[in-house]
Amino acid sequence: MPSAHPLGDSAITIAFGEERSPALLGWIHAAACSIRSARIPFVVDVVPAYLALTVFYDPVAATYDDAAKLLIEKCTTAPSEADDRKPREHIIAVRYDGIDLPAVAEATRLDVEEVVALHSGRAYTVDILGFVPGFAYLSELDPALHLPRRAQPRPRVAAGSVAIAAAQTAVYPLDTPGGWHLIGTTNQLMFDPRSEPPALLAPGDIVRFEPLK
Repeated sequence: MPSAHPLGDSAITIAFGEERSPALLGWIHAAACSIRSARIPFVVDVVPAYLALTVFYDPVAATYDDAAKLLIEKCTTAPSEADDRKPREHIIAVRYDGIDLPAVAEATRLDVEEVVALHSGRAYTVDILGFVPGFAYLSELDPALHLPRRAQPRPRVAAGSVAIAAAQTAVYPLDTPGGWHLIGTTNQLMFDPRSEPPALLAPGDIVRFEPLK
């Protein structure tokens, strides 16, 4: 059973488990969707993570006990509602011209063309958003491409950089420091504060990368 824990005076963290798994993450995604879809008046925001989700709420509109009770109910029934959710699918065009692409090929003992084929040859699931606005952690990268993060992060990685690290891939939505291996670039806008929602991707979405010729 999920359990509720106060986070300050205006947020509640719902813990789902202690070990990461696709099934647990799917439950958390379903719970977040269920809470958002319910349009609960006191709920301000819902932020899913790998083992929990945090709900920010208006403490003037609801007490902690009342809010926690309702949220636990929504989280408990979420798996049965998950079958009705169809994830959004995105195709992101990528030019595989990243500065780290040759080094990635060498480290994985693959040709550059094989790296591109493996990276673009599967669908990825958006696990969570974090790090900076609109940064989506995408799983699961082909095991042949698994590499640890760079020993020395770069002070600036350009927005639109497509990167890999460990078992995940991502697109940098903003110019920001970063320690992932850069294998390509895209013109796709990943985060726009003028849009609603501002982030292109959301937890549970499906992403495919399409190589540009």
